Amino acid sequence: MASLPSGSWSSESDPHAVLFPFMSKGHTIPLLHLARLLLYRRIAVTIFTTPANRPFISNSLSDTTASVIDLPFPQNIDGIPAGIESTDKLPSMSLFVSLATATKQMKPSFEKALETLPHITFIISDGFLGWTLDSATKFGVPRLVYYGMSNFAMTMSRFVVENRLLFEKESADELFTVTKFPWIKLTRNDFEPPFTDPEPKGPHSEFILDSVISTSKSYGLVMNSFYELEQLYVDYWNSHYEPRAWCVGPCCLAEPPSVEFESENYQKPPYMQWLDQKLADGKSVLYVAFGSQAEISSDQFREIKIGLEKSEVNFLWVVRRNESELDDGFEERVKERGILVRDWVDQRKILGHYSVQGFLSHCGWNSVIESICAKVPILAWPMMAEQPINARMVVEDIKIGLRVETCNGSVRGFVKWEELEKMVRELMEGEMGRDVRKKVKEIGEMAIKAVEKGGSSWNTLNELIDELKTHP
Repeated sequence: MASLPSGSWSSESDPHAVLFPFMSKGHTIPLLHLARLLLYRRIAVTIFTTPANRPFISNSLSDTTASVIDLPFPQNIDGIPAGIESTDKLPSMSLFVSLATATKQMKPSFEKALETLPHITFIISDGFLGWTLDSATKFGVPRLVYYGMSNFAMTMSRFVVENRLLFEKESADELFTVTKFPWIKLTRNDFEPPFTDPEPKGPHSEFILDSVISTSKSYGLVMNSFYELEQLYVDYWNSHYEPRAWCVGPCCLAEPPSVEFESENYQKPPYMQWLDQKLADGKSVLYVAFGSQAEISSDQFREIKIGLEKSEVNFLWVVRRNESELDDGFEERVKERGILVRDWVDQRKILGHYSVQGFLSHCGWNSVIESICAKVPILAWPMMAEQPINARMVVEDIKIGLRVETCNGSVRGFVKWEELEKMVRELMEGEMGRDVRKKVKEIGEMAIKAVEKGGSSWNTLNELIDELKTHP
C-alpha cells in the first residue's frame, strides 16, 4: 500500500502534474529540478518513487510544496539482492533490465494511488517506465516522457537504426557517414546492444521496443536541453518523428544555490575546503568523475592513477573503489595536488567552483549539461549507454571539449596512462584547451539566457503547459 504523501496540496483549481522518475540518480535529479520549474508556475506537483529512494527525493525538495508518494518496490527479483531499488546500488549493470522490467509490478499500486489524487493535468514519467502509458490512458491523462538524453543522441540513434547504417561497415570501429547529416561520422561501437545486433532479440531488446512504442504513443518528450544548443536536431526530430520534443532546460539552473549558514556547527565538506585552498593558491583544478554506474577494470583504474600523477595537474577525483585498491601510496604521493573523494558529492557545486577549469567526464548527459552551465570544458571519456554519442557531440559538433585517445583507436578501447597524461595537460594548459574553454563560455551564456524569463526554454515550457491545460 502506498504511504501517505508529504507536503501540501495547492488549490483544486490549480493544474496538477505527476512526475515518476526512474530509479537512478541520473534520471531522478533532472526531474526534481523540473519539479521546481513547474512549482514556480503554480503547478501542483506529486512525485512517485519507492521507499528506498524517497529520502533522497524528499530531502531534495524539502523547501517546496511538492508531495512525495512511495510505492512498494517488487520483491524477489532474480539476481537482485533484497533492498536494492536503484541502478547505482546494483551489483552489476547487467542486472539493469531485470530491475527495469520488474517495475511493471508497481502498476496496480500506482493506479490505486492515482485514484486518491486531485485532478491530474499531466504525467511526466521516465521512458524506462513505459507501462505508465497504460495508466495515464486509463485515467484520461496525457503522458510526457523523459529519457535524460540529448536531442543529438536521440536523433542520431533513431536515424541510424531505422536506416540500418550500423551494418554498412564490416568493422565496428570503421567510421560511417550519417547520410542526412553528412558532416557527422559514427561507428558501430558508438552504440550498444541490442542496437548493434542485426536481428535483436531477448529481454533487453523487448524492453527497448516496449519503451519505444509507449513513447511513440505519448503526448511529448521533455528534453533537458535548450534550443540554441541543438536547433538542427530538435527541428529534424519534430519534423520527422513523434512525439514532439520540448526543450525546457537546462533544468539544473532551476535549483537555487544551497544556503550555507555561517555557524559554529556548519563546516564545508573537506573537498570544498580543498578547492578553496587551491583557489587561494592560484591553482586550477581538474575535476574527475565517471558517474555512479561506470564499471572500470582494475587495469584501467591503475592507468588513470598513473596518468593523473604524471600529469602534475591539480585534481579532485570522485572514486567508487575500496581503499585497498589504493594501497600503493598513490594518495600520499599526490596529496599536495590531488584529492580522492569516496562520498556522494554536489557535482554542480564542484563544477561551479572558480578553481575548477576542466572536467574529465564519462559524458553522461547530466554531466555535459552541468559542465556547460558552469562553463567548464570537458575531456571526454565515454563509458556506456549513449555516452559515446554525447562525446561526439561535445568534441566534434559543439566543440566544447577534447577527447582521450585509446590505444587501438576504438571508442571502447583501453586508455594508457601516457595518452591520458597528454590530453589532461592539453585540456588544462594547451592551446586546444584554451579554444574549448572559450567556446564553452559562449554556450554557457546561451544556456543561462534560455531559462531566463523570455528565453527559449522559458517560453517552451509555458507553451507546453498552456497546451496541457486545455487538453480535453
